[in-house]
Amino acid sequence: MSTKLVRILTLAVALALVGAGAALAATVVKSAKNPAFGKIVVNSSGLTLYHNTKEKGSIVCTGSCAKTWPPLLVGKTAKLKVGPGVKVAHVGKIKRPDGHFQATYYGKPLYRYAGDSKRGDVKGEGIGGIWFALKTNGALAKTPSGTTTTTTTNTSTSTNPYGY
Repeated sequence: MSTKLVRILTLAVALALVGAGAALAATVVKSAKNPAFGKIVVNSSGLTLYHNTKEKGSIVCTGSCAKTWPPLLVGKTAKLKVGPGVKVAHVGKIKRPDGHFQATYYGKPLYRYAGDSKRGDVKGEGIGGIWFALKTNGALAKTPSGTTTTTTTNTSTSTNPYGY
């Protein structure tokens, strides 16, 4: 192999490692102000993060549920970084049944809602009585008293543990 080719390959590998390192050190969660709930936890793109209150120590949102509620996945060895308003000590990860790792906040697995399309959306709030955004103090961001919300109801008679 020529010296020039070795140098090019070495540079390519070095750049790939730098890129991977940057991805592994990306911000996982940060804080955003929401008019109804105060400071809530959002992902690096500013989209609201939710918790399924049926998840107590293990993941139940898999399969079709995870399509509506995409989990906030992180690498097994990724260093979890946080943005302003969130303490890294409260961020962790849990192993999902499929072997991937999911970010947690105060031990609560984090999800996005597929219906949220822009920063500030909280369209997933309260769905099925089990999905709630998280405040930066780890509490569920439930609808404040005196506030009216619009709720979509499902007239299906089946019981769905995923809240839809």
